[in-house]
Amino acid sequence: YDSKRYAAVIRKVVEMSGWGKSGTPGRYLGFGGHFSFRTYVAQVAEISIESGKIRVHKVWCAVDCGRVINPLGAEQQIEGGIIDGLGHALYGELTFDKGTARQRNFNTYRMIRINDAPDIDVKFIESDAYPQGLGEPGLPPIGAAVSNAIFAATGKRMRKQPFALQALS
Repeated sequence: YDSKRYAAVIRKVVEMSGWGKSGTPGRYLGFGGHFSFRTYVAQVAEISIESGKIRVHKVWCAVDCGRVINPLGAEQQIEGGIIDGLGHALYGELTFDKGTARQRNFNTYRMIRINDAPDIDVKFIESDAYPQGLGEPGLPPIGAAVSNAIFAATGKRMRKQPFALQALS
């Protein structure tokens, strides 16, 4: 673990998102960071609350995964993790009745849809370090980033996912 590399992705995502500067009225930012598979990830989510529903407009993501061999493939890995994590954070509910899942197919399990997907901006830190993991590290921070943006918007801490099923007031 290298705190300087982690600090670099945080600085980068702050720069990318314009954190601390006045943004669009009615939109709120939240931060999330993660370290796994020797990869450092920092994300900022921009949300609004529209008719009592969470709308994620944009996600900025800075990544230090060592040397990037395939830039387009690496970007797609991070984007996919963000979308998957966002789906879990907003909608991914499983309930059980006598040990059996009630959600048995896509008609009863809400997944993220294309119109829910935010604009995503991914930047990689230039590095000569050996390439590291990239499939999973983009997923975990999005839940924290959205939760922190909800707090900025409402003053309410969301500590349980899925967020979309909870009252925002």
